[in-house]
Order: sequence, then structure tokens, then C-alpha cells
Amino acid sequence: MWKKTLLTVAGVAAIAVGYLALTGFRGHGHGCGGRGDPARMERMISSHLDDVLDDLDATAEQRAKITAVKDRLVAEGKALREGKEGLHQDLVAQWESPNPDVARLHALVDQKGDAMKGFAHKVADGLAEVHGILTPEQRAKLSKKMKRHHEE
Repeated sequence: MWKKTLLTVAGVAAIAVGYLALTGFRGHGHGCGGRGDPARMERMISSHLDDVLDDLDATAEQRAKITAVKDRLVAEGKALREGKEGLHQDLVAQWESPNPDVARLHALVDQKGDAMKGFAHKVADGLAEVHGILTPEQRAKLSKKMKRHHEE
């Protein structure tokens, strides 16, 4: 259920831009586009965005602007995901060390946390940007759709 909620919030975030790009690029499968397949995840986000924009009767101009927000966030989400390999190597090296460096472990966690927080802020900015692109009527329609989904 948690994964389904994240996917829906994310799909809306692709329109209203957000969570899916943030959570989906972890590559866990279970409806997230397949383990480690960013291209498939991007297709899923784009497809969901197109469906939502169709439901909102978005204009060509709105579609272009919102798609640009989605593309920017997806690219940043991919870059964030790609940086995880070095983190994993550092963590394994610390684990395999006879004396793990706790300060280094904390620094690694802080670095990854700061990167995720920075991306989350960009997602929030994208959400506000999309909010300004949609009409009040479209925002109301999207709000109803989001509330309905959360009741399921």
C-alpha cells in the first residue's frame, strides 16, 4: 500500500511534479518500473503525466511547460541515483575495515541526506511551478483526483 501511495503521489508529482522522481529512481521494482531501470521509470512517469494532462484538458503551452519541469526533475533524479554506487563502495569499505571510521560513516550519511534534501526542495519548487501553470479549475480537478486516490 505504501508503494502504491508513493507511486500515485509521484505520478501526480510528475504533473504536479514530484515524489515519483524522488522515490522511483531507487529502482526497487514492485511497480516502480523494474529494478534499476531508469529508462523504464522515465517512460512510466511520462505516461502518467500525459494521462493526467489529458484529464485536465491541458493546453499545448501548459503541456510543454509542465513536461519541461518533469524532464528537469527526472534528469536530476537520475543523477542522484547514479551517485549511489560510490556511496555503496564507501559503506562496504567501512564495513570490511577492521576499525570502521564512524566519522566517515556519519559524513557519508550526511552527504547523501543533504543531496536528497536538496532534490526534495527542487521537487517542491517544481510543484509550485506547476501550480502556477495550471488554472484554478485544473488545480481543483487534480486535488479531487488526489483525494480520491488516497481514499482507495
